[in-house]
Amino acid sequence: MQQARALDDCAQATPLARAGEFAPLRIGALRVNPPVVLAPMAGVTNAPFRTLCRSFGAGLYLSEMVTARALVEGNRRTEQLLHFAPEESPRSLQLYGTDPHYTGEAVARLVGEGRVDHIDLNFGCPVRKVTRRGGGAAIPVKRGLLRNIVRAAVRNAKTAPVTIKIRTGIDEAHLTYLDAGRIAEQEGCAAVTLHARSAAQLYDGFADWNAIAALKQHITSIPVLGNGDIRVARDALRMMRATQCDGVVVGRGCLGRPWLFRDLAAVFAGREPPAQPKLGEIGEIMFAHASGLAAHLGVAPALRAFRKHAGWYTRGFPGSAQMRRRLVQVCTLEELRAVLDGFDAEAPFPRAAMHIARGKKSGRQRVALPEGYLEAPDDDTPPPAAAEAPVSGG
Repeated sequence: MQQARALDDCAQATPLARAGEFAPLRIGALRVNPPVVLAPMAGVTNAPFRTLCRSFGAGLYLSEMVTARALVEGNRRTEQLLHFAPEESPRSLQLYGTDPHYTGEAVARLVGEGRVDHIDLNFGCPVRKVTRRGGGAAIPVKRGLLRNIVRAAVRNAKTAPVTIKIRTGIDEAHLTYLDAGRIAEQEGCAAVTLHARSAAQLYDGFADWNAIAALKQHITSIPVLGNGDIRVARDALRMMRATQCDGVVVGRGCLGRPWLFRDLAAVFAGREPPAQPKLGEIGEIMFAHASGLAAHLGVAPALRAFRKHAGWYTRGFPGSAQMRRRLVQVCTLEELRAVLDGFDAEAPFPRAAMHIARGKKSGRQRVALPEGYLEAPDDDTPPPAAAEAPVSGG
């Protein structure tokens, strides 16, 4: 609680944006204003959630991660992840590939069929079963492999911009982000996003914004986007001022708080963000979210998928545990409506909840890698197909 108060005081002391202080973000031909991007999150950033976030403010909204090999091989589940709502524009998709051939083929198909306007390559996944086979956040260790994957994507993307997302490295002793950023710049990427944590750090502690500043100084011809610890709108201003990065990528901070994009639009325009919604308004947002999921997935799968969101929306409210117990038991939208109508509509949003970490739990790990992996950085052999398991992270 004391940490939450300190973070809140820091945010409140951050001045609003001045006129002309922050330029729109340019990613190829795309113009993003304010310079805010929704981070791809597995099981979260599907079309209904992206549509909900977009309703609160402008920005760039990335899809859930799609694996290149599965896409090329016609996996049915992967095809379902490619769904975009009719009004989504631009259509941004995150792609994960470990093999230049499959990555290039997947990009050629996505762009050639007119499915996407922008592709982001994920090189930040810290999941053990991926890194121990040489995939995910382990790939930037192999500079030649990273270069070959990025080159294949850029060549096949034609005019669609390709960006990459990376972590700082394997751990503090094995940092890769400067080399990875340089490779992205040299191979024609349109921007680089740095999640300023290592794979060993997972989501623990604070992101190292100094690394974002270092990357911004290291590469100068393409934008650098910062990711990590943006939980309230003013955090985005603090990050951009502290690091001189060109834009921010928002992940866990918007879980259960899609109106964060409204607040971000306000502070970048030099306005105070609106008051946080009361529980009644949040209930309406929750019902709209669940209804969108039901139209996308069907009612039963949607309400199962909505359970984690229900926890995020109610976190920090008095009696939130009881609220969650009731919400996870609903089987129809009508039941959900009745439960939401039973909440205290005038209950104010708890300020401390704005700084509570959501989503994946904190805690560090020892990153699993193939035997001898760190001793062969010049080996550009793609890892086995199992390294492309359909998991996300970063």
